[in-house]
Amino acid sequence: MSFHSDQEGFRSERRRREWKTITAPRGWPSLEIRELFEYRDLALFLVLRDIKVLYKQTILGFGWAIIRPLFSMLVFTIVFGKIAQVSSDGVPYAVFSYVALVPWTYFSSSVSASATSLIAQVDVLTKVYFPRLIFPAAPVLSNLVDFVIALSLTGFFLLWYGIAPTSNIVFLPLLVAMMMLTAAGFGMWLSALAIQYRDVKYATHFMTQLMMFAAPVVWPVSALTDRFGETVRLLYGLYPMAGVIEGFRSMLLGTHPMPWDLIITGFLAAVLIFVTGALYFKRMERRFADVA
Repeated sequence: MSFHSDQEGFRSERRRREWKTITAPRGWPSLEIRELFEYRDLALFLVLRDIKVLYKQTILGFGWAIIRPLFSMLVFTIVFGKIAQVSSDGVPYAVFSYVALVPWTYFSSSVSASATSLIAQVDVLTKVYFPRLIFPAAPVLSNLVDFVIALSLTGFFLLWYGIAPTSNIVFLPLLVAMMMLTAAGFGMWLSALAIQYRDVKYATHFMTQLMMFAAPVVWPVSALTDRFGETVRLLYGLYPMAGVIEGFRSMLLGTHPMPWDLIITGFLAAVLIFVTGALYFKRMERRFADVA
């Protein structure tokens, strides 16, 4: 009798230790990095799922990764390069625009997917506990596949036009990290807002279109500097994608020295967007199940 009682007590104690008490945090919560690491298998599953869903039952498969920037390059070359005669810093406008479209396409796709990630997973969101930050982070990671494929095509254009990358290409990981931080930051802000205000989902596409023309995708930053001076250039550097795009052009095309003023300012802004986005997301997390 005593033996069975001890067994039951042991089982009860073990179950008690395995249980996890979830309480609503007060004030601004922490990011709980350790918890995210514990759920890394779930994050990997969501990333692989996004990649499989994107190319499942498609004719062109991974070819879609280069179709969007390639066709955008053709349109921009005709409209802005041939008709509007926009400056391209001395290089052919086609490669000038394509090098900018590679990081921009990744950024816009990641932000759009992250913004709707919670809405698309409402059923899971309201039934199972896990770190909700995994949802907006998954598209930022899965879209790297498209980014690498689109970037590989840049080598063809460089060979075609006889352009050699500069030694600044060693800074590619820094620019990619800056690009991912910015996309993740905006994604967390918008996904937390979209679950409560559903019109954010529709506004996101419009917003990314405006942000593209605000970024130096179809025009060079040198045009801004020549007209408004260095002060405006530094302020413009607060837009992280400006430093990313100009950095890509510098390391791949050698159009100008590495724009460290834009990169440093933009990197600080990207970190700020990421941290505030994550904190706002965690603060609003307690309401997701109620408003979903």
